[in-house]
Formats: sequence, structure tokens, C-alpha cells
Amino acid sequence: MNDKKPLILISNDDGFRAKGIRSLVEMIDDMADIIVCAPEDGRSGFSCAFSAVSPLRLHRRDDICHAKVWSCNGTPVDCVKLALDQLTPEHKPDMVIGGINHGDNGSVNVHYSGTMGIVLEGCMKYIPSVGFSLCDYDDDADFSPMRAIVRKITAEVLANGLPDGVCLNVNCPKMPVFNGVRVCRMAKGTWGKEVERHSHTRGYDYYWMIGHYTNDEPDATDTDNWAIHHGYVAITPTRTDVTAYEAMESLSSFFNT
Repeated sequence: MNDKKPLILISNDDGFRAKGIRSLVEMIDDMADIIVCAPEDGRSGFSCAFSAVSPLRLHRRDDICHAKVWSCNGTPVDCVKLALDQLTPEHKPDMVIGGINHGDNGSVNVHYSGTMGIVLEGCMKYIPSVGFSLCDYDDDADFSPMRAIVRKITAEVLANGLPDGVCLNVNCPKMPVFNGVRVCRMAKGTWGKEVERHSHTRGYDYYWMIGHYTNDEPDATDTDNWAIHHGYVAITPTRTDVTAYEAMESLSSFFNT
């Protein structure tokens, strides 16, 4: 490892074999020393979950470009925690990156996303952290249009960091050429029809969690949903502090004694 180069820790929620994480490493391989620690298989929807009752294992995998790669049998957040404790104990990473995710993490998806769980974990460890997602769920998605924006954001964050407690959620539309970049807020949206029931031939019911997303403010032009659907890269600054400060005064007058 080159002490003169910055160190980047990369993980994802699609598994270490996913094309998205391999494409990400290839895009920024020359910009830093890179360590990959990612789940052994897909862990989408795990958010900030970590393994409190099950033992974890690390497995050394084949390098991607110059990056050393490990897999973990746990969650995306487990991967970050293990990597920081076991793989980089003497050199805290200069940046944590989640992705590139197969599928978008805009709007309320940020609360469910394993990709953003990685990013929030890094941010809570006071490491500048960014999540990258492409609005394409295909296993063989084309991530090449993201190369320029990934390198630009990575270079900017390595050079200047991010405000304390703030990380970035970056979502890219499925397009060969983007129309531009918008720094925007998270759209208000809801998931409905989330449970699909089926009957098994052995006489019991079973359920798939699916869901249909609805943008609850389709006319708002300052949201990540609007940006993505109009061909723009959406960059949403995201906080680890979820305190509703605007409600504190009114609640204090009611509850404080």
C-alpha cells in the first residue's frame, strides 16, 4: 500500500461479484489505494442492519485491478465495520464508497438501502462517504456513462472532504449521456401494494415483498425523482442526524416539565 496515496474503502449490497462494484473499482483504480469488502451475495434492503447474534467470516478474494478484495457473510454494514477494524486498523480510509448499486436509491429508498447503509456507517465514523447508484437493475447494466461523474465526485471529496455528519447519495439515470447534474432534496414518496400472497401446493400461504413506488410530489422540480426522470444525475446531501429541529420548540413547550 502506498502511503502517499489516499485510501478508499468500497462496499456494496449486491455482492462482491456484482458488475457495479467491479466497474466502480475500474473507474477509480488510479486515484487511490482501494480495499473492497463486500457481502458474499446480494443484501439489498438491509439498510444499517448489522449482525448481532451470528458470527462473521472474512474471505480473501481475487483482486479487482489493484484493489485487494474480501467478502463477508454478513450485511453491508458488517463489511464496513469489519474492514475498519481488521483490514485498515492502522490507516483509517480517507473515503468510503457504496456501490455502484444496480437500481436507484432515490427518495425514501435511502432508508431501506444497503448501499446507503454503507455510506451512513462511514459518515458516522467521520469518514467522507458517498453512495453511487444507477437506475438499472440489470445484472449486466452499462455503468460506463457514470465514469466521469464518479471520478469528479471522488476527486472532489478526496480533496475537500464533506461537512461533518453529511454524506452524499448520488443517483444516475439509465442514459448513454446525462443532461447534467442537480444537487437536490429527497422526494416525498410512498411504497404501496408491498405484499404479494401465493398459495403453496402443500397447503400454506407464502408472501413476496414487492411494492410499487409513488412519487407523492410529481410536480416538484427540486427533488431527486424529478432530476433522475429528466435525465440528470441527482446528488442529495444526506445527514446522519435525523433530529427534527423544527419540532423541538413546540414539543418542548408540551412535554418539558
